[in-house]
Amino acid sequence: MQGQLLNDVRQYAETHSPGASVIQTPIAGMVILRELRPGELQYAVSKPLIAVVLQGGKYVSIGNLAFDFGAGESLLITAEVPTVSQITHATPAAPYYSLVLELDIMVIESLLAEISSSSAKLNGALQVERTEDEVVDVLSRMLKLFRRPAALPILQQSLVRELHYWLLTGSHGGAIQALGAIDSHTQRLGRAIGLIRAEYASPLRMERLAACAGMSLSGFHTHFRALTSLTPLQFQKQLRLIEARRIMLADGATASDAAFAVGYESIPHFTREYSRMFGNSPGRDIREARGRRANAA
Repeated sequence: MQGQLLNDVRQYAETHSPGASVIQTPIAGMVILRELRPGELQYAVSKPLIAVVLQGGKYVSIGNLAFDFGAGESLLITAEVPTVSQITHATPAAPYYSLVLELDIMVIESLLAEISSSSAKLNGALQVERTEDEVVDVLSRMLKLFRRPAALPILQQSLVRELHYWLLTGSHGGAIQALGAIDSHTQRLGRAIGLIRAEYASPLRMERLAACAGMSLSGFHTHFRALTSLTPLQFQKQLRLIEARRIMLADGATASDAAFAVGYESIPHFTREYSRMFGNSPGRDIREARGRRANAA
């Protein structure tokens, strides 16, 4: 069953975006990822999502949580967290392929209202499990629907809902249920994470974050670390550094401008923390990015 899904994904990717690493699909929030060879470490802030690997292998980590996984397995991310990832197994003859779908909290909440029992629990923000046959089956039907554009707007929502149902009732179920369970620790921490993301360049006030999550200060620290494996300050620092790197490499900002934009007051402090996280100084990263653009021109 998974072999046929891989063939369908490969055919869609080669037909619609033969040279791209990220291939958009007609379903909002669903993309195909393809890589022809192992790559460098990638730094990003991920939304809650499920990534179903069909071929190749990948490494993903947040804090002290880390997973190597590959074909036949699915990665679940349950919070908007800073992640480090790397394609570890891919060749031109057998590229890395995965299907990635952002989870819809409203669909999860709707389904939970109809599911009689709940096993919602606070797990780490990353989780890897075997991909179940029911998930592969509904993804296969989604890919087939891409060939019938007239049917897509009528049937896609029912398929998205069915996919969420199988995820909720499968091996990832407890963690996904916590996303939709009203006033769960995951939802409450999600509010605090949203506040950190919105104001990452400003000093953190722990009392305000705890109040946002509806928790005591000690309880907030305990549950935040259980979910993200990071302290709130470590979480904010990674957000700042990832954003600084983005605006330097993508927008052409200088290291000092990027540092001040994300809330650093000391350039040497920024440079030390940046080098510790990325393994390169800001200046070297900028020079290497310029070299890559010059070679591509």
